[in-house]
Amino acid sequence: MTTTEAQAVPDLRRGIAWTRARQMLGRTLVVLARATAIFVPVFLVATFVTFALRSLSGLSPARIQLGEEATPEAIARVEAQWGLNRPFLAQYWDWISGVVHGQLGTSWTNGADISTLIGLGLGVSLSVAVFALIIGMVFGFVLGTVAALRRTTWIDRAITGFVTVISVMPAFVVGIVLVAVFAVGLHLFPSAGYVPAQQGLGPWLAHITLPAIALSFDVIADVARQLRSSLVAAYRENYVTGAVVRGLSSRRIFFRHVLRNGLGPTLATLGLKFPALVGASVVTEWIFGLQGFGRFANDAAQAGDVPAVQGVLVVSIVLVVTFNLITNLVLARVTPASQRGV
Repeated sequence: MTTTEAQAVPDLRRGIAWTRARQMLGRTLVVLARATAIFVPVFLVATFVTFALRSLSGLSPARIQLGEEATPEAIARVEAQWGLNRPFLAQYWDWISGVVHGQLGTSWTNGADISTLIGLGLGVSLSVAVFALIIGMVFGFVLGTVAALRRTTWIDRAITGFVTVISVMPAFVVGIVLVAVFAVGLHLFPSAGYVPAQQGLGPWLAHITLPAIALSFDVIADVARQLRSSLVAAYRENYVTGAVVRGLSSRRIFFRHVLRNGLGPTLATLGLKFPALVGASVVTEWIFGLQGFGRFANDAAQAGDVPAVQGVLVVSIVLVVTFNLITNLVLARVTPASQRGV
């Protein structure tokens, strides 16, 4: 090989790497553009409907603060203090302007800043939800992969039966059993409460482990079933048959072809699971004594605290859109071009 040819090889490799980097950047920008185009109108419509619920509900801070026997004059005075006597669109503009800047308003029940209250509860729920998602991903991935690799065997049937059983077990029932066994019986974990991560990683993990396990059962079942179905379907594709004919090893076929093509639906399932883990764990938070996001939303709704409920809905919308965006970015990276329509 001449000196010129030796220099051309690194240049060619750099050119290929640069082309791949530009393609990846282009796909990322396309995903971001699509997400923005969807998020902006959805956010505006959802927040408008959310804010309109205040007028439709007939609730008022005066009724909460003064009681049902308050005089019309007292009600009008309190509502004027909250700016509720202004035109609807003017109220909405002030509210949405605050939302854009991270200000979700003031609670009708205690006058506290809603952003602060939600932030405290959201930190607890996110800790539990992320840990539950990690547990669900790890065990669901292992179970789904083993079931697909040992399809039609007793191992496949056993795993299918196991995930079917845990999928119908309510999280609050699992939580009660976990507390009875591991907290009360074996004294391995605390039965209730929460310790922030800033006060120590060990105590933080100890307090979120049991609630995370209770919430992870549904994730494990969904991930395992979806991954098994996707992998089994991928094994039946013609490109797998071609890879076998070419003499590729079973390990390479699995990681380079089967897994990459079968992973997309599973990731899409996770994109729907995480927001649900954050907001739909009210009963679990009650069992483990956690002042989380779901419990705050429940308390606000029962108290008729409309600004707090509006803040919860706004944060929920942002969580759903954000996690779906992350999921789409991951899908754009791992999903083959043939499935992206490229």
